[in-house]
Amino acid sequence: MDQRRLKELEKAAKQAMKMAYSPYSNIKVGAAVLCSDGRIYSGCNIENSSYSLTICAERVAASKAVSSGSKKIRSIVITSNLDGFIYPCGACRQFLSEFGNNIDVVLLSSTGRIKKYKLSELLPYVFRLEPKPS
Repeated sequence: MDQRRLKELEKAAKQAMKMAYSPYSNIKVGAAVLCSDGRIYSGCNIENSSYSLTICAERVAASKAVSSGSKKIRSIVITSNLDGFIYPCGACRQFLSEFGNNIDVVLLSSTGRIKKYKLSELLPYVFRLEPKPS
């Protein structure tokens, strides 16, 4: 991914983080995905008092992409209001794997530090069913 696109994703993730609804943890997370068609979609975490109903920023961003017709994700940037890095949870890793085999995962700390991974590094043994032939 070129530096210009990375900066666009970082900006979108930071903007999304501002919209987070996190009254229980006070951790605000923003994510932005870049799809193969060049479009960018962002999302924030949305907590719920019934914790299992909380929706992570990564799944919000990916869901917005898919519901808008972009079903191939190339990259994702994830940021939070924490000083350290916030990694996608296992559910988000599995969810993202449905829409890209080799997604670039960029973690951005609130202090501007960056870590980069491939989704396959974070989820080496993805659960995948082969679609039935039509």
